Amino acid sequence: MSPSPSSSSLYSGRLLSSRPASKGLVRRLLARDGSRWVRPSCSLSMNGCAAGVGDRGVVTMHETRALPAASAPQEAVGQLRAAVAALNADPPASSSGIIRIEVPIRQRGDAIEWLHAQRQSSLPRCFFSARAPLPDTPAVAVGSRSSNGNGGHKEQWEQPVSVAGVGSAVFFRGTDPFSLRDWRAIKRFLSRDCPLIRAYGAIRFDASSDASVEWEDYGAFYFVVPQVEFSELEEGSVLATTIAWDDSLSWTWQSAVDELQSTLHKISPCSVKVNRSILQTAIVNLNHVPTKASWDLAVTQALRMIKGSQTELVKVVLARCSRYITDTCIDPLELLACLKVEGQNAYQFCIQPPDAPAFVGNSPEQLFHRKYLNISSEALAGTRARGKTRADDFQIGQELLLSIKEDTEFTIVRDSIKKKLEMICDEVVVNPSKALRKLPRVQHLSAQLAARLRNEDDEFDILNALHPSPAVCGLPTEEARQFIRDYEIFDRGMYAGPVGWFGGAESEFAVGIRSALLGKGYSTLVYAGAGIVEGTNPSFEWDELDLKASQFAKLLQYQEHHICYQEAGNMGTLI
Repeated sequence: MSPSPSSSSLYSGRLLSSRPASKGLVRRLLARDGSRWVRPSCSLSMNGCAAGVGDRGVVTMHETRALPAASAPQEAVGQLRAAVAALNADPPASSSGIIRIEVPIRQRGDAIEWLHAQRQSSLPRCFFSARAPLPDTPAVAVGSRSSNGNGGHKEQWEQPVSVAGVGSAVFFRGTDPFSLRDWRAIKRFLSRDCPLIRAYGAIRFDASSDASVEWEDYGAFYFVVPQVEFSELEEGSVLATTIAWDDSLSWTWQSAVDELQSTLHKISPCSVKVNRSILQTAIVNLNHVPTKASWDLAVTQALRMIKGSQTELVKVVLARCSRYITDTCIDPLELLACLKVEGQNAYQFCIQPPDAPAFVGNSPEQLFHRKYLNISSEALAGTRARGKTRADDFQIGQELLLSIKEDTEFTIVRDSIKKKLEMICDEVVVNPSKALRKLPRVQHLSAQLAARLRNEDDEFDILNALHPSPAVCGLPTEEARQFIRDYEIFDRGMYAGPVGWFGGAESEFAVGIRSALLGKGYSTLVYAGAGIVEGTNPSFEWDELDLKASQFAKLLQYQEHHICYQEAGNMGTLI
């Protein structure tokens, strides 16, 4: 049976006008051929964001225990199983707590290959790969209260290159927008003294909008502290397990240890090689939401509002969701491995609740990084392709630097981020003020920013202020966000939202762009956006969407194959 939908099963919704098609109607029509993705009912452990948790104090016990180094992952798994059994024989007396047990491994392993070997689909999975530090990242001004902003706290851990995790020691999920109370509920499980206990996850671009069926398991936000975690280091690796419990959340020590032991027995100690060059698949069907005609109308309406005097709108970022149907099912980790090959100066991530679609991306854009009191962020806007020759690439870059339209879009982003940082931080530095960021397929205008928090508890204010940035939403924020609600007829979900991790000593978030959502069947949803400012040409921006999505399209197009292009008014669900 062909995986592509019949034309009769696709909704052929009307073009966007001043009153676009109802999103509710579009989402009710997402099912195709009687098959739709169904939200599973399964237990993950405890939800740390249960009602009222954010008002409680920290859990009463935070601890990290290091075991002797192992020569290989097989030995490390055995040590962890024995350590958990010994701990269970002499359990802590605390009514709440979190304990991490880690085994250094003398050989460097590959985090994606380790995660690929863990094929328990009912378990949540996560992956996050740090971006290499950029050479032009500025430091805060001379004269800070301490050179590293940590108040004399000595760093005693090695930063992982990549982290992969399975299972859930504690997860955090809610249906209301991510709030200060939710942030506190996460932070109560984190500690400076246990800096590698981290909560990995993502936040919806717009939590006030309704979630479509493929995004339902993510809620308004979804974070998880993995039960078992593999950290890839520069010259070694670490296998760790984390156990969390809280009697007040009806998740006792015994419940937690029983679940952990069950997960440990499912863990494969071996890694599985992943093809990092190309996916063994081909595209057989492709449709876009919006259609090209609908896109042109939406951009024209945005330009009319930007030029008009009735609103203050100066920029809005519109996005497209492209649904690829392939002749084989795509493994999210194989796609991630291929993206990682292209991932110079980019964040790779994979977030997947149990039995849910996987959110996978290769984002070049940092939202913020906090280490103690130090904050870094960046502005990224304006896009051009890379040249085929060095001379051609240089010429394209110079055109980008000198483009008035691109400079307008970029300046809006940079100045907005700087202003928001100045409201919360001291010693805000911008350097360079505008430069080229060259990636394998595209190049952007970029500026690096650094600042210093007045208090580590202001971290939530940084997140709340910087998201959504004008690079993915527009300016003013609320006017742009309302335009997106009115004129986009698909659910962005976590696309363009914060994706990353919270920790006790530091936190890091990328912007969830250059991303896709992969189901268990033949469907892959690829997202891309473009900034609309005065001087925008709708057709040029459509071409920019193709350019930004090209890293996915190239990997999916394994061989010459007839593609049925259908610019439909909506897309089917993941199956």
